[in-house]
Amino acid sequence: MDRKIKKKTWTTKRIVTILGSGGILFLILYVFVFADNASKLNVDLEKISVGDVVEGPFQEYIPLEGTVQPKTTIFLDSKVSGNVEDKFLEGGVQVKKGDTILKLENRALEMSYIQEQTQTNRLRNDIENTNNRLQQQLFTSRAQVINIDFDIDEAKDQFTRNEQLWKDKVISEQDYLNSKRRYNRLRASRENIVKQMEFDSINAVSQVTQNEQRLITSEESLKIVQGQLQDLWVTAPIDGLLSTVNAEIGQSIGQGTTIAQIDDLDGFKIAANVDQHYLPRVYEGLVGTYDFAGQEYRLEIRKKFPEINNGTFVVEMVGEIPEGVRRGQTLSIRLQLSEEKNAIQIPRGSFFQTTGGNWIFVLNEDQTEATRRNIRIGNQTPRNYEVLEGLQPGEKVIFSSYEGYDDKDKLVIKK
Repeated sequence: MDRKIKKKTWTTKRIVTILGSGGILFLILYVFVFADNASKLNVDLEKISVGDVVEGPFQEYIPLEGTVQPKTTIFLDSKVSGNVEDKFLEGGVQVKKGDTILKLENRALEMSYIQEQTQTNRLRNDIENTNNRLQQQLFTSRAQVINIDFDIDEAKDQFTRNEQLWKDKVISEQDYLNSKRRYNRLRASRENIVKQMEFDSINAVSQVTQNEQRLITSEESLKIVQGQLQDLWVTAPIDGLLSTVNAEIGQSIGQGTTIAQIDDLDGFKIAANVDQHYLPRVYEGLVGTYDFAGQEYRLEIRKKFPEINNGTFVVEMVGEIPEGVRRGQTLSIRLQLSEEKNAIQIPRGSFFQTTGGNWIFVLNEDQTEATRRNIRIGNQTPRNYEVLEGLQPGEKVIFSSYEGYDDKDKLVIKK
């Protein structure tokens, strides 16, 4: 009778199969769950720059190179044209107000002055002659009136007597009428002389008035030409430094040509070029500071010139200028763009060119690894960035160049 053989449940083959499948499953779980799949790169500690995340006073500013200039500069332009006849001063000397710098020559202007002067004198003579003629006419007319009044009185007496005699039939009617006509003619002549005298007076006064108006115009023209002749003498309008004289003897100078420059040395201003990026944030009244001889001095923007030239615009600053500062000297200015505040900060570095300030590598405590972390950066100074999110004081970051690191999640630090 055959004996039934009981089949074994855990055969060697089955055990090996189960263990193999379990190992494969564990490997899969480790790879996808437990293993670190981050992209890594080994870097030498000596090839990176490590900085601390700190919290402290922060004030945004930009560095400027300012040039010391006179507070006021006056450019002397030629008010009239002419040739340089004499040159009394050269550039680089101190001048007082009224000092003569050079003398111009203009023959046409001198002739114009002579003509205006002659015209003015002629008009004065015309007015005087007209007044004299008026007086003579008045004397003559008055004399004529006196004479004719005498004749009228005489003719009136004759006419009155003849009228009575004619009524008495002593004289003829013809004699009476002749005396009457003579009397009436003399009266009419007197009336005509008076009217002529009035007309001559009015006409003479009108001529005098016209000549006087012409004289006023001529005198004003003469004053203008006199002033132009005076402008041939170029003088200093203020006390200061005559920095340049752009003219030589014999040179022809056109009207409006800049002849010289005078700097007022009572004060200085600072002119600086600012990157056009900061144009909306720079305004009049903004404060800057600079160091000189171990002390800090304060400046304030007085003028802002918004015209862009080669990517920059110009500002003028005034303020404390210590003894020893000279015209043309360059000063390093810190132009403050914000008030001082407490902020988390990291060192400024080349990493920003790759990350745009959106992420950074943060080191672990033993500085063996650096992990990529998202951050948010606010304002900046030439030395630091303000960190708004993503970092805490006491942490350490890599702030050197990230060239070749931009696709990595971790850096393994080799010491």
